[in-house]
Amino acid sequence: MAIQVVPYTPDRVPAVQAFNRRLREAGSRWGWYEEPRDAWLPPGPGRPVWRDHYVAVDDEGEVRGAYALKPQAWWIRGEKVVVTDWQGPVSEGVVSRQYNMIGMRLIRDMLKRSPLLYSWGHGEDDEAMLQMLKSMKWLLHPTPFCLKVLHPFRFLRRNRYLRGSAGRRAALDLLAWSGLGWLGLTALFGGLSLRGLGVPRADADEVRDFGPWADEQWEQCRPHYRAIGCRDAETMNALLPQDGWPDGIRLRVRAGARDLGWAVVMDHALRGDRRFGDLRVGSVIDCLATPENAPAVVAAATRVLRARGVDIVCSNQSHPAWVGAFARSGYVILRDRRLFAASPALRQAMEPFSDTQEGLHMTNLDGHGPHAL
Repeated sequence: MAIQVVPYTPDRVPAVQAFNRRLREAGSRWGWYEEPRDAWLPPGPGRPVWRDHYVAVDDEGEVRGAYALKPQAWWIRGEKVVVTDWQGPVSEGVVSRQYNMIGMRLIRDMLKRSPLLYSWGHGEDDEAMLQMLKSMKWLLHPTPFCLKVLHPFRFLRRNRYLRGSAGRRAALDLLAWSGLGWLGLTALFGGLSLRGLGVPRADADEVRDFGPWADEQWEQCRPHYRAIGCRDAETMNALLPQDGWPDGIRLRVRAGARDLGWAVVMDHALRGDRRFGDLRVGSVIDCLATPENAPAVVAAATRVLRARGVDIVCSNQSHPAWVGAFARSGYVILRDRRLFAASPALRQAMEPFSDTQEGLHMTNLDGHGPHAL
């Protein structure tokens, strides 16, 4: 069976729909976009960041796999280079051994197109993919998940991840209705919040877009990081369009008239999410400041989300200073919850990685997007 990897064009839509149908019928939750033009980051002349989609097609014209590439300029150890995030690959190998090798074929195809390749978001359900990347000598760097529970009763009753069995549901319901869970979680997060004593107070003003002030912040902050995706105003406005997805809330954080940095937050009332269930979830999907100002920016963003009434706030972070800033704002830091997977060529560009990892700044917008918490 010969496989060709080709750009995803409108004439391939019926084949992608059939591909998705076969996966669903086999019991898989995976699938691919049924619209070839990217809804988040469509390609276009002069765009600083975009996503291209590709499909793996067999001799009969059937789609057997797919992936997307998101090129973006990064600064790595003082040098500007184009680094590419990948989404997927998704293949029929998840439901049929006949197509087991398509995943490897897709990864090799991605590497030919973009040697400085990475993905950020692999978790406990990606074991087969992680073993494949290990065999190809990729770097696998674990990063934490930051979580703050603001409404313990609703968290205990509505989250889905912790309520995966009848026994757990009964135990969590008992904790919720007895009040013991509320007392325990309130004490836990109240105690953790004491670490934020002494963090300077800052104001967070919602803004419509990123202007010249954001370019000034980028120039001030960039030298403080060893590896970071470009966060100038043009790039940020492309990642967060005013009239499209994601509907992030842009916060300009200042102390008086002085800019400290910025954050982008989201506030979503979820329904039936496989991890968060029916919780109202606040998330910090991007942020920028010098490391010393990170605590004030996180505290300001958290206050905004608390005032909006979210049940929990969460964020994926990689930089030690930002992880520490979330800890100072009373977040639980769950270690090793997301893997940064870097190709051998990207790993080499980051060497010595033991030093670079101390200045690696990544957020949800550096990966597949804010939906991939």
